[in-house]
Amino acid sequence: MAANLSAPLAVLALVTALAAAVYAVVRLRARRGIATATQRATYQVLHTAGLAAEPLRNGLGATDAAKAVRHLRALVGAPGAALTGSEAVLAFDGRGQHHAEQFTAAAQRAFDAGRSLVLTARDLPCDRSDCLVRGAVVAPLTGPDGDATVALVAVVDDDPAPGLVQATLETARWAGSQLALAELDSSRERLARAEVRALRAQISPHFIYNALTAIASFVRTDPERARDLILEFAEFTRYSFRAHGEFTTLAEELRSIDRYLTIERARFGERLQVRLQIAPEVLPVHLPFLCLQPLVENAVRHGLSRKPGLGTVSIEARDAGTECHITVEDDGVGMDPAVLTAGADPVRRGADPADDAGQHVGLSNVDERLRSVFGDEFGLVVETAVGAGTKVSMRVPKFHPDVRPGAGATGRWEVLS
Repeated sequence: MAANLSAPLAVLALVTALAAAVYAVVRLRARRGIATATQRATYQVLHTAGLAAEPLRNGLGATDAAKAVRHLRALVGAPGAALTGSEAVLAFDGRGQHHAEQFTAAAQRAFDAGRSLVLTARDLPCDRSDCLVRGAVVAPLTGPDGDATVALVAVVDDDPAPGLVQATLETARWAGSQLALAELDSSRERLARAEVRALRAQISPHFIYNALTAIASFVRTDPERARDLILEFAEFTRYSFRAHGEFTTLAEELRSIDRYLTIERARFGERLQVRLQIAPEVLPVHLPFLCLQPLVENAVRHGLSRKPGLGTVSIEARDAGTECHITVEDDGVGMDPAVLTAGADPVRRGADPADDAGQHVGLSNVDERLRSVFGDEFGLVVETAVGAGTKVSMRVPKFHPDVRPGAGATGRWEVLS
């Protein structure tokens, strides 16, 4: 009897478990679906706008325009949509692609008039029997200056309704603001490249002359050392004038600094002492190109070159959690703190005109680049006094959205005397 009852009981238990699972899934779906229709519509619009924003912020190349127009059509709610310039359609999605020439001509009229246009079937003659296009809205994508070179065209199967016209205008206004932000990003990148070019142009001809003179002094007495110095000088200039990359790693910057100091020690001899204290874990940290090297150059050139006897430049990089703290310190002649508070360039430490002060590498340039990339709280901090040397400190975040990491560099640095 027990054996006869066991099978039905097992089936009943299985059915009960399955029913409980189905009930749980239904409850879960119901709980997830408690959002109102307004909330769902808001989410859908914002989500679609976010998808369109990325290709718009990248500019309007063929691939990005094709991605953007698909999402813009969804925002407008039209059967077809195009992004067109004054000469050709950049990208099309949905119906009406065979009207490309008419849409381009309409866009040009909209640009000339500085306003949107509403096209009806009379404006879009077509001899195709299967054509469903009966109207379109052409809305220029205007930026802050009011100029436009791209228009959003919303294509419809009937006369454009007021709601579609308004939706197209608002979508075009939003898309225009995204293009303006893309141009702003591009302008910022061009400015950063210009600042780096300015730093390269300010590499002291006096240093180049002194380096070559120092190398020449070893050609007869120590040819092997002269050869090594020539190679170090070549690598130093190659790094300083490299044509790619707005950012570099701390390891790469330190490697270039080591070459610079090798050349300067050949000139100053035992008068120039160098001390490095670098935490290995911060070597891969990314920082703006040529933002540390100028600090070292100024420490040697303006702090130690006019000091009698021995002089020491110390470079320290410490791991500070989410940041890397870097200091460059010298025990040279220092400067009057009032020069800093007066807003003068901290590198002008009262040097005589013969020291090529007019061609100095400005610390203000480095300070501005650090602030523009990481924020105002990440500028240079300078501590100095007459006869007491100078200490320049900077903080660099290990991770930052505006920094595009490249290949990390590795290496090990030791404390040198």
